[in-house]
Amino acid sequence: MTPTVVSGGVTHVVFMCGPAGAGKSTVARALEADGFVRLSFDQEAWDRGLRAMPLPTAEHAEIEARLRQRLVDLVTDGRDVVLDFSFWSRHMRQRWRDLLEPLGVVPETFYLAADRQTCLDRIAARNLAHGDDFTLAPDLAASYFDSFEPPTEDEGPLRIIAVSR
Repeated sequence: MTPTVVSGGVTHVVFMCGPAGAGKSTVARALEADGFVRLSFDQEAWDRGLRAMPLPTAEHAEIEARLRQRLVDLVTDGRDVVLDFSFWSRHMRQRWRDLLEPLGVVPETFYLAADRQTCLDRIAARNLAHGDDFTLAPDLAASYFDSFEPPTEDEGPLRIIAVSR
């Protein structure tokens, strides 16, 4: 599952992108098994004892700052990184690309294209067993899916992974 991204150096950064329930963490863990360092917003929240989404604004900002610094440190050390986030908006993806640009890294986006019902069913089956298993109220899960902005090729390297039930 090695990405095809060409960056300014040998470091590869992958943005996992897709709505909640699409299977991003499963793919990110496969990359982790291939040697990537996995950074996960959900895992950071879990490690802090947070069990409800959305996160409080202050906690979200603190986690984001930590992950941004960790990404810079890892890339500077020449490590391959997979960011296991939703990257739900074009604006969010661009903010993280802007962080990497001065480091000479062009990230590749892995977009998990899943249909609404598959995502909602997967979220409904979650039970808070671990850091990738946050539950969401059905209306919040639907809202997250409906507000998700799929990535486009004009944003940079893109790999689309079709998700089936």
